[in-house]
Amino acid sequence: MGQITIKELAQRLNLSISTVSRALSDSYEISQATRDKVKLLAQELNYTPNLYASSLRSQKSKTIAVIIPEILNNFFALAIDGIEEIAQQHGYHVLIYLTHDDHVKEAAMVQHLLNGRVDGILMSVASETNEANHIAEFVNMEIPVVFFDRVFDDFKTVKIVTDDHQSGYNATGHLFERGCMDVAYLSISQNLSIDKKRMDGYLDACKKFNLQSRVINCTQNDDDNRDILTKALAGSNAPDGIFASVEKLAITTYEVCHALDINIPGKLKIVSFSNLRIASLLKPSLTTIAQPAFEIGKQAALALFRALKNNTVFTKSEEIVIPSTLIERESTAAR
Repeated sequence: MGQITIKELAQRLNLSISTVSRALSDSYEISQATRDKVKLLAQELNYTPNLYASSLRSQKSKTIAVIIPEILNNFFALAIDGIEEIAQQHGYHVLIYLTHDDHVKEAAMVQHLLNGRVDGILMSVASETNEANHIAEFVNMEIPVVFFDRVFDDFKTVKIVTDDHQSGYNATGHLFERGCMDVAYLSISQNLSIDKKRMDGYLDACKKFNLQSRVINCTQNDDDNRDILTKALAGSNAPDGIFASVEKLAITTYEVCHALDINIPGKLKIVSFSNLRIASLLKPSLTTIAQPAFEIGKQAALALFRALKNNTVFTKSEEIVIPSTLIERESTAAR
């Protein structure tokens, strides 16, 4: 049997991690009966405190962690730049953790960070993640968490986002203005709040402009997406407009159009959420909804350092919305 952790003590006693931690420290906030119960089990299981973690929590590690789903998406690269700017001003180091949109990896990273190696967490959740129990443990350990871009709506903390619903509505309306009457929405994950809000904006616009609507559910696998989009675009019932929820789906759409000899924007118009620097260099150049990625990262970091300065965690929801911008290019040019 491996070394017993404070988390295991808490689970066996059906107590929170913070309660067990305070009980082991003889905190007056914890009843004598609870303190005795915790200490007895700790003794029986030969529990040894993680002195490294304890010292970091009391003395500050001067380090924050940024947990992101991917790095190829230019949005996250720009957001990290914004985070770094604020972290450097406060004399902090930034550790980057990459989940590859895998819930299991995300949960493992959370467990690793619960050992007290960082003072705070900035996080954009994986597309496979559909519950926040593992993240709630940070709050139990009094480590502040701030979400940016991909968030849990029900988790009580600060969330820095863009106007996904309005941007989804605007993107679909733009395709209608360019002559599209059958617009397909490419969804990347039904778990993600950003996907749901962008889709809701799309559906509201379709209803408003009396457009034919269809949602095409894609995956994180590029090969699967090529097959899905080939079937959608090759038939006689193909859409005349595509709204991609994320840039990787727009790029795959370009690849499929090239393979099928579908002219963009003559036969199919495309708009996508994207911060791609090469969007203007694509042939044809891609119309994008550009998120204020640098500012989102900056505001997320400012919120986190507000919590660190006050030595507290967030217990109420606060949403900060920073608008995105629709940039028109050749992929949606009028016929």
